[in-house]
Amino acid sequence: MPAHQVEQCPSPTTPTTPANPVNSAPCTPSWRRLDEVFAGLRIHHDDPRTGPGWTTAAALATDPAALDDMIAFDERLGLDLYGAPTRPDVTAGFSLHRYAWPAALAFTLPWFLEHRVPVLPPERVSINRATGELTARPTAFRCLPDDPAADRPDALVAPDLPALDAALRTALADHLAPVLAAFRPRVRRGPRTLWALATDDVVDGLWYLSTLLADEPRAVERLTALLPGDAGAAPFVGTPGFREEDGARTRTRVSCCLFYTVRPTEPCFSCPRAQ
Repeated sequence: MPAHQVEQCPSPTTPTTPANPVNSAPCTPSWRRLDEVFAGLRIHHDDPRTGPGWTTAAALATDPAALDDMIAFDERLGLDLYGAPTRPDVTAGFSLHRYAWPAALAFTLPWFLEHRVPVLPPERVSINRATGELTARPTAFRCLPDDPAADRPDALVAPDLPALDAALRTALADHLAPVLAAFRPRVRRGPRTLWALATDDVVDGLWYLSTLLADEPRAVERLTALLPGDAGAAPFVGTPGFREEDGARTRTRVSCCLFYTVRPTEPCFSCPRAQ
């Protein structure tokens, strides 16, 4: 993966459910699976944190000082990674990506592993970039009728898998929309480009984790169904576009991450400029 991106135990090929679905937080089994396979990110079922190093998604969306702090973190990180400052709009884009990639996994992993979609408004999520941690406390979750936790008071039952997919798109869009809007003047890109970036982060995050979970073919199938590229998937843009090339699965990103402005001779994986 490119240096600016967030970088085995087998997983079952069917969704998992917690041993005690009534008393357990509904999405924690998936977030714990993340702990087992990917050291770069931990998601805690907990209230938002605001201490040193922490910021809430709501603060990113509403407080310019919080946004300044997040982008300043990436300015320093850019100097450490690349040995030179990055353009302000590029830095802001990297910062947005480094929020959207892990935040999307808080939604997509439970959807993929448990057929559960957490409802996570921005005020229910916080991030610590320095430690690679997220906290998330859903207000509710959507599930299928046969889910053992479907009778919980915080369960919202979707009639079938396509409806659950639609619920995931809605939950992701509701969470990301105010964050994208706050970043827009800093990134200097239009709404369609920002939603293309969000689409890529939704796809690339789960795709990457599915390789660690030894469950890539199913993830490719589910992501392709989730993002068909039609009006029903709006505001998300384009499709995952998976394909086989030289014996390996690949895709071309919908958006350009602008990594070429940092390392012109090192196009990032799945770069649309290199196709």
